[in-house]
Amino acid sequence: MAKAKYSIVIIDDDPLVNQTVAGVLSSIYEKVLQFTDCEKALDELDLIQPDLILLDVFLGDMNGLDVLEMLRERDVRIPIIMMTAFSDVKMAVRAVKLGAEDFIVKPLDLEQLEVSVERAIKNHELRRKVDVLTERLAKEEANEEIHGSSDKMKKVLQFADMVARGDDTTVLILGESGTGKELLARYLHRKSPRAAGPFISVNCGAIPRDLAENELFGYEKGAFTGATEKVKKGRFEMAHHGTILLDEVGELSPEMQVKLLRVLQEKTFYRLGGSKEVSADVRVIAATNRDLEKLIEEGSFREDLFYRLNVATLELPPLRQRPEDILDLATRFVHEFAQKFGKDITGFTPEAVDALQSYEWKGNVRELRNVIERVTLLETDAVITRESLKFLKTSAATPATQFQKRELLPGQHFLTVSRQGATLANVVRDLIVQTLHLTGGNQLKAAKVLDISRAKLRYRIEQLGININGKEIK
Repeated sequence: MAKAKYSIVIIDDDPLVNQTVAGVLSSIYEKVLQFTDCEKALDELDLIQPDLILLDVFLGDMNGLDVLEMLRERDVRIPIIMMTAFSDVKMAVRAVKLGAEDFIVKPLDLEQLEVSVERAIKNHELRRKVDVLTERLAKEEANEEIHGSSDKMKKVLQFADMVARGDDTTVLILGESGTGKELLARYLHRKSPRAAGPFISVNCGAIPRDLAENELFGYEKGAFTGATEKVKKGRFEMAHHGTILLDEVGELSPEMQVKLLRVLQEKTFYRLGGSKEVSADVRVIAATNRDLEKLIEEGSFREDLFYRLNVATLELPPLRQRPEDILDLATRFVHEFAQKFGKDITGFTPEAVDALQSYEWKGNVRELRNVIERVTLLETDAVITRESLKFLKTSAATPATQFQKRELLPGQHFLTVSRQGATLANVVRDLIVQTLHLTGGNQLKAAKVLDISRAKLRYRIEQLGININGKEIK
C-alpha cells in the first residue's frame, strides 16, 4: 500500500517518544521527521513545510503552549496536535483556544494517535479547499456586481439599498429579459441581514408543472413512485435563514400560486406526502418580465398573491433607456473575457463605441455580454474596431436612422417664436429637449439628428442645465 504523501514533524524532548511515534507514522506517511530540540525544529520549519506537527507541551526550558501561541501569531496554519503526560483540563482548553487541532495524553494510545493525525490532516485539507472555493466565489461575485452610472440605475440601487435592510420584506423585481433581475436579487441578498445565509434561485418557468411542488417544498418517502429518500428537502428548506428568488413567478400554475400564498402568509408548508408542517425562515424575492396586473385581468394570476409579492417593487430599466451605461458595461465585459481568454485587449475605437451605443440591445445586458464575449474571443488586435462589430445591424436597429433631415421650403419654419420674443438660450434649450425626447434620451442619436458632434451636444446640455432624459434640471 502506497504511503500518503504528507510530511509529519514530531517535536518531543524524549527520544523514546519520538522513535515510537515515528515508527507508527512512518508506515503510513511518506515523510516523518523527529526533533528533540524545539528551536532547531522551528528554524527548519519553513524549509520542511510540514502538513502536521506533533508538539509536546513540556520541552525542557520551553513550553509547547507558548510555541503554539507564537506559531499562530506568525499566522502558521499548519495543524498542530499537542501531547502531554498530564491530563489537565485547563491545559487542554487553553491549547484548543490557541488553535490546537487536538490534545492527546501520554502514554499514547497508538490507534488514537493514528486517528487523530488522519482527522487533523483531512480537516486541514478541507479548510484549504474552502479557502480556494471562497476566493473563487468572491471573483465570481465580483463579475456579478450590478454596474451603472446612469441616473436611472443609481435610483434603482439607492432604493434597493433601503429595501435590503428589511430582514424579511418581500420584493418584486420587474424588468425585461436580460436586464439583470437575478443580479439585483443577489445584490439585495448581499446587502441584507441574511447575507451569511444561502441564496437559492428557482426559475419557475423551467420547472414542469407536475414537479413544481417537489422542487419548491420537497417530499417524504412514499409520496409518489420513485420517492425512496426518507426526506428530500425542497428549495424553501434549502434557503432557510437566507433568501429565495422565484424568477419568472408569473409562470407558476394556479395550484402552486395558492401554496406560495400560504408560505408567504404562514411561513410554513407541507412536504409532498408529509403530515407535519415545516417552517421556512426565508426572504422571498420574486422576479418577472411579464405584466402581472394584466395576467390578473386575464385570470391567470391571483390578485391576493400579487399584493403579497408587491410589498416593495424594483423596476430595472432596459439598456436602451440608459445608453450612458453601455460603454462602462462593455469595458467591464472586455476585461473579464480578455482575462478568461488570455487576450491583451485594452478597449474600443471611437467608431466601435458609436456602433455599441447606436444598437438597440433588445436582449439588454445579457445580449451585450454575449456580444462582447464573442468579439473578445475572435479579436486579434489590441482594440476592438467597428469591423469587429459589423454583425450588429445598427442601421436597421437604431431609430436614429429613421430621422430624415430636410431643407426648409419657402415660408416654412422649424420653430415658432411668440410675439413676446424668446432668448437664444431658451430656443436652443427647447430644440435640444425636443430632440432628446425623440431619441429616448440617447445623446449620440440626438447629435446625429442635430448634425453636430456629440461633444458639442454634451457641452450645450451641461451649459443649459438639461439632463439626458430631455428634462430641465431643477
